[in-house]
This record gives sequence, structure tokens and C-alpha cells, in this order.
Amino acid sequence: MSDLPIPPPITKNADSLAMQIESSYQRIGVTKAHRQVVIMILLGVFFDALEQNAVGITGPVLRESWGLTGTDIGFLNTMTFTATALGRLATGLIMDRYGRRNMLMINLIIFAAGSLFCALAPNYGLLAAGRFIVGFGLGGEIAVAVIMMAEFFSAKHRGTAVGLINVTAAGLGNMLAPAFGILVFTLFDGPDKWRWVFALLFIPALMVMWFRRYVPETPRFLAATGKFDQANIVMTRLARGQLSGPIIDPDIYVTAVPGAAAFEQGDNKGVWKLALRGTLLRRTLLLGTAVTMSYAAQISMLTLMPTILVSRGYAINTSLWFTLIMQSGSLIGAATAAYLASRLPRKKVLTAAAILGCTAGLCIAFLGTSIAMILIFGVLFNFSVIVLNTTIWLFAPELYPTRVRGFGTSIILAAGSLAGGLFPLISGVVFDSHGTFGMFAVLAGLFVILGIVVQFPPETFGKPLEEDDEAVYVH
Repeated sequence: MSDLPIPPPITKNADSLAMQIESSYQRIGVTKAHRQVVIMILLGVFFDALEQNAVGITGPVLRESWGLTGTDIGFLNTMTFTATALGRLATGLIMDRYGRRNMLMINLIIFAAGSLFCALAPNYGLLAAGRFIVGFGLGGEIAVAVIMMAEFFSAKHRGTAVGLINVTAAGLGNMLAPAFGILVFTLFDGPDKWRWVFALLFIPALMVMWFRRYVPETPRFLAATGKFDQANIVMTRLARGQLSGPIIDPDIYVTAVPGAAAFEQGDNKGVWKLALRGTLLRRTLLLGTAVTMSYAAQISMLTLMPTILVSRGYAINTSLWFTLIMQSGSLIGAATAAYLASRLPRKKVLTAAAILGCTAGLCIAFLGTSIAMILIFGVLFNFSVIVLNTTIWLFAPELYPTRVRGFGTSIILAAGSLAGGLFPLISGVVFDSHGTFGMFAVLAGLFVILGIVVQFPPETFGKPLEEDDEAVYVH
């Protein structure tokens, strides 16, 4: 039995920390400072998305120059996304204890170093090791981005703000990744041209590091750690649209809640266990299962589709163009999910997208006899899976109080990463033995499971984020 203190039960007191922050955010609205924070976060997310697609882009070239099989290519993503899961868990623990801001920079440094390592890898084994490094930084980057976007906005704008992460990553990033590959393979030739895909992702990471020094710590974390003066300064910066420079006479937005003891930054050792107890454990398991199904389908598609098209006789650049067309569904899906985030309950969006994804997967399996049919249903498949991923990303932080929001959300995102790492390996084996039909029949089944489990978490649409003075850890 844990000896961790159990916070008081939920209260709906207007003076609660959650209501103070929510009402303040509603008064502040969305300012120039908000938009600057969003841009600085999304810049890194965009290049992360290109890196996430790098194995799919380079797969056909590596298969030709190094003689890799579909299983070998799948294993590269297994290394990437297994490390992504570890990066998310580690980042979740650290940012709940020491804050969100620093981890936003650290993970980008790890990601950039891994990209350079991949570009210089002399053999398959070291390339796989490089993908592990990339994955660790990539996982932490996305986890921090999701939490920070959720914690900087009110309930009215929170869903759209978090949804923009996947508009940038799964939408623009996934759609433009094939174009990035085409550009690289047009500029560079030879059996080692795949190295430039990784090398050219290192440079923009350095640029993003420079701009991100202006991103402040989130007011929610500062208030939860008892730093109300700093929280009020950051909220004043948001209200005045001033991220840099001195703040004169900051306004008072949040004050200490009587009877609610804030934890000290760095002194909440062991609090992560609360995400694995009682009501929060149930939420973690349900949404973790849902994201496992969604990521398994998405990353299998991203990793193996260019290889599938090349196996049907299309040239590498042609297959990448076809993949780009199918990835247009990702951009539309992410934008749709961000739009619906402020208009429809989470569970309704997830259920509808799961039904559409299952249908699209079955249509590719049974009707994908021509490139036209594969393109049409491929667009619908990508649309569905990105609506699912985006909605899960914004749903996850809404299920946890501030003290464990980072770790709880990271568990869910890590579950998706593990699925993204392991399932392309399984899909590669299925594709090698049963072709496109077998692979997409299996992927369709994943959406059925997802559609069932998302019915059980509590609906959070339009509600303030929970804070530690009102959180339920056990029931």
C-alpha cells in the first residue's frame, strides 16, 4: 500500500485552483504571446514529423542498396518507436517533477544528435542504434508539446491548440515528408543518397532551439508547485502579449487555495504512482489501449506503403508521390479533428473515426486492386487514423490533474509509441507472407477494438483541467 498522500476529493468551489486558472484564461483569451508559443512549439513538432517518416522515405533505397527486407525496414521503426516510448515515459516523470520548459529543449537536442548519427551510420546495426537515439528525443518532444499546449489555454481553445500539434505533425509533416524525400533524391544520387534525408533534418533543429528560449514555464505547473508569483508573471505576459523583457506590476490571476498544499518542485518523488491507482489507472488503461490500436495502424501504413508500391513495380519517386497523395488525408484529418475539438465530445469523434478507419482498411484489403482504389481508400485511412490520434492527444491530458498530467499522458503516448515500434515489424511479416490484403485486413481489426474501449473513459469536453486541489486519485 502506497504511503503517498491522497488529495481531497473533487470540489466545484469557484475558488479552486482549476477555476481560478480557467476563469483567468477565459478573460485573457488568445493573445500574440499565445501565438508565439504555439509557433515555437509547432516548429519542432514539424521537423519531428519529417524524422518520424524518414524510415518510410529511405526504406526503398535501403532495400535496394543494402538488400533489406520488409521485416528489416520494420525493425528500424521498431527501434525508433520503442525508444520513443522510453523517451516519453522519462520525460513525463521529469517534467512532472521539474517542469515542462527545460524538457522542451533537451529532447530537441537528443533528436538532432540522433539524426546526425543516422546520417553517418556505416552499417545497418549502427543505423538502428541511431534510430533509437532519434526515437528517445522524438518521444519526449511530442509529450512535452502536448502538455504545454493543453496547459497554456482555456477549455474553449485547449482542444484546438493541442489539435494543431497533429495538424503540423501528422498533417503537414506526414504529407510533406514524401515531397521532402523527392527533393532529397532529386538533389542527391547514388546508393548513399538516403543519408541526406537524415543529415538535412539536423540543421533546422538547431534553428528551433534558438527560438524556443523564449517559451516560458506553464502557469499551471508554476501554480501547482506553489510559485504563484511566477505563475502570475507568466499569465501577465500572456495577457500583455509580451514573452520577453521585464514585467512591471504583474496582475494577480491565481492565489493559494486554503487547505490545498502545493507540492514543491523536485520534491514530489513517487507521485507518479498516483497515475497507476484507482480511477486514474482505469483511465490510463482505457486510453492506452485505444492509442495502441491507432498508432499500430498509422505507423504500419507510414512505414510500409512506399515499399508496397515499389513491390508493385512503381519507381521510388513515383511511389513517394502516391504516398504524398494518400498523406493528404492526414492533413485533412488533423485539421478536422482540431476543428471538432471545440464543437463535439471526444468520444463521439473517436467512435465515428474508428468506424471510418475500419471501413477504409477493409476496402483496401478487398478492393485495392488498382492504384486509383488504393489512393482513394488510402486517403480515407489516413484521414481516420489522424482524427483518432489527434483526438486522443487532446483527450489524454484532460484526464489527469497537474501533479501527474505529464506522466499520465506520457504513459498513453508511450503505449502508442510501443505499438508504432512493434506493429510495423508484425505488419512487415504479414506483408511478406500475405501481401497487401493480409496486412490491411489486420489493420482494420485494430479499429474495432479502439471503437469499443473509447466508450468507457469520462467525457471531458468543455470542462476545466483538473488541478491537485480537486483531483480524484482513488475511488
